[in-house]
Amino acid sequence: MRPRVYITQPIAPSAIERLQQVAEVDWNPDPLHIATKQELIDAVRTHDVLFCLLHDRIDREVIAANPALRLIASTTITPADIDITAATERGIPVTTVPAPLLDDATADLAWSLLLCVARRVAEADRLIRANVIPGSQSCYFEGGGVSRKTLGVLGMGGVGRAAARRASGFSMRVIYHDPRRLSDEDERALGVTWVAFEELFRHADFVSLHVALTPATHHLVGRHEFALMKKTAYFINTARGPIVDQEALIEALQSRSIAGAGLDVYEHEPAIDPRIWALANVVLTPHIGSADRELRETMANVAVDNIFAVLAGQPAPNCWNRQIYTNR
Repeated sequence: MRPRVYITQPIAPSAIERLQQVAEVDWNPDPLHIATKQELIDAVRTHDVLFCLLHDRIDREVIAANPALRLIASTTITPADIDITAATERGIPVTTVPAPLLDDATADLAWSLLLCVARRVAEADRLIRANVIPGSQSCYFEGGGVSRKTLGVLGMGGVGRAAARRASGFSMRVIYHDPRRLSDEDERALGVTWVAFEELFRHADFVSLHVALTPATHHLVGRHEFALMKKTAYFINTARGPIVDQEALIEALQSRSIAGAGLDVYEHEPAIDPRIWALANVVLTPHIGSADRELRETMANVAVDNIFAVLAGQPAPNCWNRQIYTNR
């Protein structure tokens, strides 16, 4: 009997076609519907492999729904919403995708948000759709400039480096903070200068967040950091929502103690605080850093590679809880 795979939302057709060569494949066809817990439980009960996406919450009860579950294949780089302990106890591999795949796409989105919030593109779009045109040289939509300003990159991993490289096209000064300082050679190649944590917030015209979410970085940015920023400065977050104290961010935006923000991630997503929606000085996207068509196809096929390996009785190449193989 062929193994059965369940996919929680539509993925690239090429990935589904590959899976169909070796398995019976079912999936939720609605890209706007996030599977409920009960729907996940029902799917796991009758399938050998669960193919899930970043927004899916796979807890202990979902994992326990099928004693014969062979694999949880995800397309996230860090499976924060999968109960790794429960999966590991059962000897179930949880697979991810390599982080460097997402560097350029996430940096592209960070820059999209930066430009849109500074030049008030989203506000202007809403106004013109309401047939309100203030005139091409009206002061109504004056915003912040980007060229020759200072970009502060918090976290100089793959995405941070990609974001920094893009700044050269705008003749920007780039400062960064990371506990692991780059080598002198890498700093020169990227054209960046290391500064202390608080100095980054004091001097940057744009603070772009690119650190990983860990217990140590939870609420890394809060009231103190926003109070350090210039009133003309903008905050960009394409990393993870809980790295930022959302209450502090809302306060800073409401009081205009900072000029604005570009946000792709939120502390309690998919729930978004209605107070954020009401802010005109914020540009919002629904966690779409990897939403590049070609990249998403690559990510889906990496997950399929992991599934193929497990179905063939081999270790998954991108296994997050690799200790399951040692324990065996």
